[in-house]
Amino acid sequence: MIIANPIYDVVFKRLMENESVAKFFIGTLLDITIETVEVQPQEFTFLKDLDPNDPAIRKFAEEKIRERLSINVFRLDFIATVKTEHGERKKILIEIQKARNPIDVMRFRNYLAEQYKKEDVIDTTKTALPITTIYILGFSLPEIETPCIKVERTYHDLINKTNIETKSEFIEKLTHDCFVVQVERITNRYQTRLDKLLSIFEQQHFTDERSIVKDYRHTPDLEEIKTMTDILHHAGTDPEKRKQLETEQEAWRTINAMFGEKEQSYLKQLAEKDQALSEKDQTISEKDQTISEKDRQIAELLRKLSERE
Repeated sequence: MIIANPIYDVVFKRLMENESVAKFFIGTLLDITIETVEVQPQEFTFLKDLDPNDPAIRKFAEEKIRERLSINVFRLDFIATVKTEHGERKKILIEIQKARNPIDVMRFRNYLAEQYKKEDVIDTTKTALPITTIYILGFSLPEIETPCIKVERTYHDLINKTNIETKSEFIEKLTHDCFVVQVERITNRYQTRLDKLLSIFEQQHFTDERSIVKDYRHTPDLEEIKTMTDILHHAGTDPEKRKQLETEQEAWRTINAMFGEKEQSYLKQLAEKDQALSEKDQTISEKDQTISEKDRQIAELLRKLSERE
């Protein structure tokens, strides 16, 4: 079956707009049953004619690069609010990162900080939901070979040297689990529910040089997988949808070519400023410790003088 490559934003958006697919995608990765899901996809608008010398294209690219560089408006590709079968609510942040860019780490950290500061609204009530992040990477992490990684937290009693099974709402809202999918490391396995979900993102058997569409060679035996492949088949074979994929690819290629160096310079400055602030905080902390030590010494001296009297 011919299907569109789901790592493209316009295609992944189509998948996550389907409630059963969104539940299956998030629930399978997190290994929980999702009762309800509300997805808020990030919208992108691409121009059809992508001549870099066209003033309209340049204006569009400048607007997009400013948007990408601004911490205030930058956000991960998708935000989903889910409710589990046990009534627990979580905020899921999903990012598709097609190319490796080390400076993106600083941008993501700043974005996460912004998300932690935001209040969520559940049934008209403001609250702070626990956060879980999902990263779908279009590149491989050299240190880790598995295609799917879960980074989770455990509570450990340092006094009794035992694990704590009880969860704290306070701690859950201040820390988060993370899931990472390396699409280039997905193999031909098709056994578990997770294998079947990952097979959709497998980066093999492409039918074109641009890696936009591929030949899906498994036989869907889950209703959710069949739904996903049907959506992706339409996106990959419909001329209008195929054009959107090509336009998205060309748009970001043009933007990166025109402004990649500018963005890297700007983000490098952000990283350097962040490092400078960290060093300044460290200096202040060391000065505070010095002052505290001097205060302790003075107090000790006064105590000794008092004892002599």
